[in-house]
Amino acid sequence: MATPDSCSVSQLAQLFGANTTDPTGAATFICNQFSNVNYAIDSTYLLFSAYLVFSMQLGFAMLCAGSVRAKNTMNIMLTNVLDAAAGGLFYYLFGFAFAFGAPSNAFIGKHFFGLKDVPDASFDYSNFLYQWAFAIAAAGITSGSIAERTQFVAYLIYSSFLTGFVYPVVSHWFWSPDGWASPARKSDLLFGSGVFDFAGSGVVHMVGGIAGFYGALIEGPRIGRFDQSGRAIALRGHSASLVVLGTFLLWFGWYGFNPGSFNKISTIYVSGSYYGQWSAVGRTAVTTTLAGCTAALTTLFGKRILSGHWNVTDVCNGLLGGFAAITGGCSIVDPWAAVICGFVAALVLIGFNKLAEKMKYDDPLEAAQLHGGCGAWGIIFTALFAREKYVAEVYRGESGRPHGLFMGGGARLLAAHLVQILVIIAWVSATMGPLFYVLHKLKLLRISAEDEMAGMDMTRHGGFAYAYDEDDESGKHGTQMRRIEPSLSS
Repeated sequence: MATPDSCSVSQLAQLFGANTTDPTGAATFICNQFSNVNYAIDSTYLLFSAYLVFSMQLGFAMLCAGSVRAKNTMNIMLTNVLDAAAGGLFYYLFGFAFAFGAPSNAFIGKHFFGLKDVPDASFDYSNFLYQWAFAIAAAGITSGSIAERTQFVAYLIYSSFLTGFVYPVVSHWFWSPDGWASPARKSDLLFGSGVFDFAGSGVVHMVGGIAGFYGALIEGPRIGRFDQSGRAIALRGHSASLVVLGTFLLWFGWYGFNPGSFNKISTIYVSGSYYGQWSAVGRTAVTTTLAGCTAALTTLFGKRILSGHWNVTDVCNGLLGGFAAITGGCSIVDPWAAVICGFVAALVLIGFNKLAEKMKYDDPLEAAQLHGGCGAWGIIFTALFAREKYVAEVYRGESGRPHGLFMGGGARLLAAHLVQILVIIAWVSATMGPLFYVLHKLKLLRISAEDEMAGMDMTRHGGFAYAYDEDDESGKHGTQMRRIEPSLSS
């Protein structure tokens, strides 16, 4: 029997009249052409989604630039460029193979190195481009946590390692059909369900956030972030305008990040009906929007109560926290549930920021708190509110699959998602933690106090990002550019 989204040769052949010489051959030809059209539509949809996700790099760059002080603008912009460039090369050589190279084992992929044997029946070039955009997003998250005090060589090393190995292994576990916790496994599903991390609250946001946490923790806070008594001192970014513009670009790109994770749009759920995957794509965009909007408003009033100010930067971070949280379950929850997701995400972000201050932990973009904390909440949220009907449509399989605890689906999905949180923390801790520690011991991680006070734009990149007058010269600012050689002493 034909599946709902296939063309049935036998059924189509019956529609030809008695004068048709070869009805089966004609029906086969038509079905083949129909399949080609579907492939073209789905590939175009995925490519467009990849372009949207890649546009988030511009959003990251603007958000990071606005969140740091003017003297470090050129440095943070360059690191965002290198996240994409180094990530592109290493994901091409190794990352895509480790993530999706099939057939493989449950831990790591082992085919498609350098895109060898691509395209095949499972993957086309559009799949690589889309997944690369995700990989560099994880690296971009980490760069925000260690901004304003990190050596350039450290950025290159961590970005290559994260996109070429650490992130791909995690995405293999949860997104590859061979992964041990993937919901697409043909058998031995984790707790009978696998993990429903649709667009990566854990795979992307937790990985990037936890990696950033270790980098910032090992480096220590920026000079002046805490006074001698331990009281937090705000080191405000130099441009709220860039923060807002970057946030809007990220919002725009998230419509490729979440709805695009279907990978295809032409799938039919009910034959002959208006309802298909295109409807699920639209619902995913709606849940994404509502979670972000709710988180923004909750942060606005929450911070007003706590600080007495209407702070646009806090609202932007709250909005992004809502997006990070809904990313995992955006396709399998109702719009009303997305409102709950965004509301709690804002509270999680505010709470983690308070905890960071007490710990004297310094993250210029709140990246670890936002992506790590809100990403973890998003994983739990999905396990509580995933709707059975949507789970059956998005993760095709046997009926009665575990779904949200609060939706009558039992606790098995929650157990699987708690496992996801624990293994991501363990994996990133075991890989990125030692990497940053080794860089620290080799004195390749943090810049000198002198350079940090002067600003890396002048001491490392040849001048300030902004020219304040037509006759501006580097010498007028009292700090000369000098060559910096990495120290290998212990």
